[in-house]
Amino acid sequence: MLTLTDNASTIVTTLVSRQTDAPDAGLRIHSTQPSNADEGARLAVLVAAAPEPQDQLLEVSGTRLFLDESAAAALDDKILDAGVDDEGSVSFAVLPQVA
Repeated sequence: MLTLTDNASTIVTTLVSRQTDAPDAGLRIHSTQPSNADEGARLAVLVAAAPEPQDQLLEVSGTRLFLDESAAAALDDKILDAGVDDEGSVSFAVLPQVA
């Protein structure tokens, strides 16, 4: 199952609360089409008021994530980390879980 670093949890919670006041809101992680045939699927994020019907809901310490089927499969054994640069831009990193 996907886990979050403390940093990622704080950043996701802050992003969601700044963009919506919907009580069931969360960060939706979904797959996008690759820009060319040589690339694998890419993942994208957006703040969503509620999950899509097919999304897997993951709640970690009050942080809500909505994962589409492809994202759930790709992230099942990963750790999500996040950071904010000096200009306020958020970036996410997917790391392997250490057994």
